[in-house]
Amino acid sequence: MGPIRRMLVEAGVTEQQWRVLRVLEEEGPQEPTHIADRACLLLPSLTRILQKLEAKGLVVRKSHPVDKRRQIVEITVKGAGIIRDNIDYTLLLAEEIRNTLGPERHEALLDLLNDLHQLKLQSDSRD
Repeated sequence: MGPIRRMLVEAGVTEQQWRVLRVLEEEGPQEPTHIADRACLLLPSLTRILQKLEAKGLVVRKSHPVDKRRQIVEITVKGAGIIRDNIDYTLLLAEEIRNTLGPERHEALLDLLNDLHQLKLQSDSRD
């Protein structure tokens, strides 16, 4: 994580903020509950993260077009610029990890991380 953390410090965002921006950039505007799930964050944490991202001008929150009690979060041009300016570096780091582990071990790692995420979601839903 060291190289990623250095890149994020230079970009002015935290790891969690980066994950939120990536979700929005890749999947488009969406409700906070979906962002929390996709970015592996608890909803109360996401609320604080969205406040900080909004204050930095990296996301905007709008009322849902049908149900005004709900929100839709969208990445701004400035937020998308942070992703665009740094995505090649993150993809290079991911490729280095893949090459270091080899395809089978890399796939096993991804499967284990996905399993861990699913277990966490199940645990959170029981609480």
